[in-house]
Amino acid sequence: MVDMNKRLANENGLAKTIAEIIEPVIEDAGYQLVRVRIIGDEDGLTVQIMAENLTDGTLGVDDCAKISRAISPVLEVEDPIANEYRLEVSSPGMSRPLVRPIDFDRNAGMEAKVELANMIDGRKRFRGKLEGFDVEENEIRIFVEVEGFSEPQLIGLDFNNIEEARLVITDALLNAGKKAQKARAKNNVKDGETND
Repeated sequence: MVDMNKRLANENGLAKTIAEIIEPVIEDAGYQLVRVRIIGDEDGLTVQIMAENLTDGTLGVDDCAKISRAISPVLEVEDPIANEYRLEVSSPGMSRPLVRPIDFDRNAGMEAKVELANMIDGRKRFRGKLEGFDVEENEIRIFVEVEGFSEPQLIGLDFNNIEEARLVITDALLNAGKKAQKARAKNNVKDGETND
């Protein structure tokens, strides 16, 4: 059975080491790791941590601060980075990376770009409308343009062959984001919070 919340970890080298150190800490704090990226060189490294709330996929400024406070001491103790670095914690944003099978189901109907590690029929890059995730086949389902067909065709791409996948900003995605933001604001007001 496929674990729909298992992250496709594509980090290498130092980013992989950091991800392995901080992922359990982030999960213990009630969030999930999306991605770790290292930018710069030894003279000025930036460690970018992308995470999201376990319940609704959001991440606010207070959440970023909470994650930063949770992982900073662990990184100091484990000390995987030889030089000084800057730590950045952020949300996945609108054109978010899709790193878990559940991401493909949650974003069914949205447009995505997918790059594969290994070619299929001479192609590594695909762009189209997501249909979701097929648990039995362990593959994402996506409608893409295929030569010889006038309409996009539904194909399956092996989840383990994905190098990178992300949403494409479209009107549909922007409208879905606005709708979700309004729903969160409405729920916050119901719970006694204000947006001040």
